[in-house]
Amino acid sequence: MIYLICSVLASTLIFIAFKLFAKFRVDTFQAIVVNYLFACISGIVAFKGDVVPGKIIQQPWIYGCLGLGVLFIIIFNLMALTTQRSGISVVSVATKMSVVIPIAFGIFYYSEDLGISKGVGIVLALIAVYLASIKESDGLRIEPKNLIFPVLVFLGSGVIDLSIKYLEDSYVTESDIPIFSATIFATAFVVGVCVLLFQVVQGKFRFQLKNLLGGIGLGIPNYFSIYFLVKALRANGLDSSTVFTINNVAIVMVSTLVGIALFGESLSKKNWAGIVLAVLSIILVTLSF
Repeated sequence: MIYLICSVLASTLIFIAFKLFAKFRVDTFQAIVVNYLFACISGIVAFKGDVVPGKIIQQPWIYGCLGLGVLFIIIFNLMALTTQRSGISVVSVATKMSVVIPIAFGIFYYSEDLGISKGVGIVLALIAVYLASIKESDGLRIEPKNLIFPVLVFLGSGVIDLSIKYLEDSYVTESDIPIFSATIFATAFVVGVCVLLFQVVQGKFRFQLKNLLGGIGLGIPNYFSIYFLVKALRANGLDSSTVFTINNVAIVMVSTLVGIALFGESLSKKNWAGIVLAVLSIILVTLSF
């Protein structure tokens, strides 16, 4: 359980970083690319063995890491596009509701137990995520022509979590967790640099020191959010559907409360109802194992 708590705290630090990005007008994409570099460095530092590129590319999980790294950049850009067209609440709901994909994968592929308590907890968790994430009083409004973007964010975010679970369970050894995470971030960094180079050619790139500092501040908690999630997935007594449910809903709940405490955000009655349901869902899912 300690790994799960650490993953939630690391993810909450990511939420704080993005809030500060908005406040100080940090170029989010530039900071994201820098973040991948420092997340990669964090993994290399944490790895206890020798980092030999020739050996890394021979690992059975290498192709999965390459795919995830590319997917990280693609989903980020889709999230940005969805925010522009439909609003931040749509992105938040699409991202968090995607937890249903790895949950379903764990239940059906790994035959994980689904009792009444856990089943009710998962349903409440999904409702909690929706209620805590929406900022518009009348709910979400998406124009039909823009529906494809949140759908792709939903599917992509779910596939990322599902892939991490499958790779860590099937191919990644305990000692390889740091370098496994570092390789994902290294791939995302390379793809991100290619996008930045394209911006340079187009004359749209403008470097600022705050973007570099923002990326450094984001990179370390980003690495540990993945590292501790993988560790939690490997912990005895916790199946993946339990881990993903608690992790996802706890991040929403804690981030919402941090938004109130640090940034003076106001919550609607729906948001508060979401927090209450989040607590209840965590209790039900926790009691199920």
